[in-house]
Amino acid sequence: MSATLNPVIGREFFGILRSPKAFGTLLAITIVFSLAVLLRWPTDNTADLSGQDSIQVFRVFGYGLLAGIVMLVPAFPATSIVNEKNSGTLALLLNSPLSGPAVYLGKFLGVLLFALLVLFASAPGAAACYAMGGIDLLGDLGLLYVVLILLTLQYIALGMLISSYVHSSDAGVRITYAIVFSLLFLTQAPGLLFPGSLSAFGGVIDVIRFASPLPIIMELMRQDSVANTGLISQSGILWFVAISLISTIAYATVTLSRLNYRLFDRSRSKGIITDDQSLGTRLARRLLFIVDPQRRKAGIAWFLNPVMVKEFRSRKFGRSQWLFRLIAVCAISSVVLTLAAATGVTAWGTETIGGLMVLLQVVLIVMLTPSLAAGLISGERDGGGWELLRLTPLSAFRIAWGKLLSVLWTLSMVLLATLPGYLVMIWIRSELLPQIQLVMVCLAWTVLYALAVSAAVGCLFRSTALSTAASYIAVMTLFLAPLLVWLGRDAPFGFDLVQNSLLINPVGAAMSIMETPGFAQYNLLPQAWIVAGAVSLSMFLLFGLKVWRLTRPV
Repeated sequence: MSATLNPVIGREFFGILRSPKAFGTLLAITIVFSLAVLLRWPTDNTADLSGQDSIQVFRVFGYGLLAGIVMLVPAFPATSIVNEKNSGTLALLLNSPLSGPAVYLGKFLGVLLFALLVLFASAPGAAACYAMGGIDLLGDLGLLYVVLILLTLQYIALGMLISSYVHSSDAGVRITYAIVFSLLFLTQAPGLLFPGSLSAFGGVIDVIRFASPLPIIMELMRQDSVANTGLISQSGILWFVAISLISTIAYATVTLSRLNYRLFDRSRSKGIITDDQSLGTRLARRLLFIVDPQRRKAGIAWFLNPVMVKEFRSRKFGRSQWLFRLIAVCAISSVVLTLAAATGVTAWGTETIGGLMVLLQVVLIVMLTPSLAAGLISGERDGGGWELLRLTPLSAFRIAWGKLLSVLWTLSMVLLATLPGYLVMIWIRSELLPQIQLVMVCLAWTVLYALAVSAAVGCLFRSTALSTAASYIAVMTLFLAPLLVWLGRDAPFGFDLVQNSLLINPVGAAMSIMETPGFAQYNLLPQAWIVAGAVSLSMFLLFGLKVWRLTRPV
């Protein structure tokens, strides 16, 4: 269907392309992937008949392209429907001669065309990678692009489904990225804990694992599967294709069923306060809830920052009942992961277990921090609350400190929730105590680092959705780029370049301290802490300067 038959396609597609950031992204992708191949291009008359050099470059290319799809694609469909609904144009579209399915198809194809441009921008790098030899055109490059196209379709359908349910664009971005990360990484957890199972439960684990493209991509890159179970490529690919297509169709069907006038109906509960209930109800709720969300809150104490309290009480995720649930999940996950190794469920050593725990914590930090910190300023400006803050006697420093402190408390509690797993490791091997202490310092720097970058990037934008998406992209780039360089160690990147790249954030230092395979040979302390401190300080200063400028009289 062309844009002339469905004007929504052209409206969505050209609306994305009009942004200078979109053009800059396409140009950057083309340059980066081409340079990644050219850096390893042979400079003499010898040829690598084994194909090892080309495979190493292909790994950097494939993982980089996967990261690009994960970071860029979900942001656009996650705001597609909710922006139309909030601006009032969705009602006009549904009242136009276009049907609901035509509107959905137009928006879907508009975002898909931009996503295909992102894939096509990598074509020069793919051609150069194939020219180096050792890479099959259909079995490697062709299959890689098929997997990424299916993943793109799934993410677009998922983002539009989330966008049809949420009431703000920033909520759509946050929830979509959280689900994308869960599908990408958390689906691998059952296979990691129970590798090689031959029971019916093992078949369920394989199905769950193939909801993510990681096992397929790792096999294409000539690497072991995530669970090291020696998967059969053909069956794995068929499972991934089936799961991705079925989920895409299911997401699209549910969204189409909602794309009508009932989408504008929003039921609102009258609400109920626990203090107004009978004595028996109040006693029952005190037994069932550690923190009762319906209980009247006490006044703000004089020693507390009122902006911090305001953030905790007005931010849904910041409320205590959700925070306690997250902490419980983190604590249980860390203990289960450690006990799985201690009881012989897996054949991993403490080095691998420690590395996985670090990755678990980093994934949580990367998932949570941009969603909490990106909208600290833009959310107030979007909702009109910033003018109220300016009318208060609070100084710019106290406003900035209160907002940052509200996110820092949340992230610190999540970080501390994984301590039980480390305590089990110390109980098993007491000599690990000095290593774990250094790892905790690295993770503390990671929290400050992610918070500083997310807050600084987010405060540069007025729109909450745009600031959230930009913060996610910035944080994921800073955390994933060193790992992509690490994947290309020895070919095409040398030891010094890999070590300097791992200094960008403290995660590599934590992995090297735990002597995780592939990281043990790098000496990253104390340089990684110095870099993290310098970057965090500069980002906090940028955030504070922006708050100070916004509090000045116009």
